[in-house]
Amino acid sequence: MKLKNPMLVVRDMDKSLEFYKKVLGLRVIMDFGANKTLTGGLSLQTLESWKDFIGSDKVSFGSNSAELYFEEDNFDKFIEKLQACDVEYVHPVHEHSWGQRVVRIYDPDKHIIEIGENIKVVCLRFLDSGMTPEQVAERMDVPMKFVNACMR
Repeated sequence: MKLKNPMLVVRDMDKSLEFYKKVLGLRVIMDFGANKTLTGGLSLQTLESWKDFIGSDKVSFGSNSAELYFEEDNFDKFIEKLQACDVEYVHPVHEHSWGQRVVRIYDPDKHIIEIGENIKVVCLRFLDSGMTPEQVAERMDVPMKFVNACMR
């Protein structure tokens, strides 16, 4: 068995496509009408077709029980771009204990989208600040093997 891609049910396909294009830079690579696959493997399905598929009108949005996770190499530039977009934040930029900066936002249907600083970039940022590889491994709570791989 092989996982193919995540799929989100959306109320307004055009609005959702605009969000994923403008905010995250994704584009449509397969268009099946009620279902569209975007770069990265994310699929969007219309609410009407989804209700038909599952044989129920019981579909809920905004449960805060799952998220899509993206990583960004140039996190600061992305945050600047994000500030110019009309998005609802789950929370502003936050730095996790291991040093990775993240932001969580809602898409138009209240699906949580997390954008995190690329973890290799975090490692390199710490190394560039003067930390030793051993200090970085301890700070990030990662094995030395990971830090060494980031330095290659």
